[in-house]
Amino acid sequence: MLKKIKQKIFISLAVAGLLYLGFTIYADYHKVAMAFKQFNWLLFPLLLALSFSNYVVRFIKWDYYLRLLKIKVSRVDSFSIFMSGLIMSITPGKMGELLKSYLVKQITGEPISKTAPIIFVERITDFVSLVFIALIGAYIFNYGRTISLAVAIFFLLIVIIISIKPIALPIINSLERVKFLRKYVAAFHNAYESSYQMLRPVPLINMVAVSLVSWFFECFGYYVILKNFNIPNVGLLWSSFSYAFATIVGAITMLPAGLGVTEGSLTFMLVKKGASSDIAVATTFIIRVVTLWFAVLVGIIGVSFYQKRFGKLAEDNIN
Repeated sequence: MLKKIKQKIFISLAVAGLLYLGFTIYADYHKVAMAFKQFNWLLFPLLLALSFSNYVVRFIKWDYYLRLLKIKVSRVDSFSIFMSGLIMSITPGKMGELLKSYLVKQITGEPISKTAPIIFVERITDFVSLVFIALIGAYIFNYGRTISLAVAIFFLLIVIIISIKPIALPIINSLERVKFLRKYVAAFHNAYESSYQMLRPVPLINMVAVSLVSWFFECFGYYVILKNFNIPNVGLLWSSFSYAFATIVGAITMLPAGLGVTEGSLTFMLVKKGASSDIAVATTFIIRVVTLWFAVLVGIIGVSFYQKRFGKLAEDNIN
């Protein structure tokens, strides 16, 4: 499994390198280099701290769901598993974080079908909080309303379908008619019961609130970067909106970590706001390094600690 993870990281790094090279050529390499010189690198530790705060608050959500499903894992091990999952931040929709379910199974023996819905619900609550920020900005700044509304409606429908058993159960039972899915129906029911518990009104509202807090740290980090470059008419609300909107647009493409699309959206919105292309590219590179690529680094460290405690990851069918 570890070999597969390494391969995915290297492939993503190669793709990112080519994309970033393209952005640099577009904005003029020399101008981008000069833009980096304008950045106060003393802010870099603060930006990393803000991103790490995002991960810590999201861990609270992960651990809450484990307790809600009555899965007994010490908080130390729960934290180690959560941080290890960040290594899969470069997978489409971060669904590679199913690695966390595999690690829980190694420790507790709990079936993956019971814990995999946690990753699914984590993404739902993340999206709901980001869409909330994006919708506010979309109406205030008159940009991206259609996309923000469409994503909001999509996730609202998912929550409604899962929350109403007379709708959800017949859909799951209908899978028995599909020959190659028939043997997985019991696992689907197990996964549904976990999802149903986590998406009840109280847990849903509480964890969306936690998600808002966690993503605010990265939104604030983006604001700090923009203020460093003295980009005009850029406040905390616009910074939060643009970061949330670009993250959503990148995620719905289902590209690994939204590579290219998220960066393009951030750059485009900054240029429209009046920033020069070189400054826009520089800020985009910095925010992606301190969020996406820092998360992967934290994940690598997390996996290393996990392996020291529980041994190397075994080969498995999880991708």
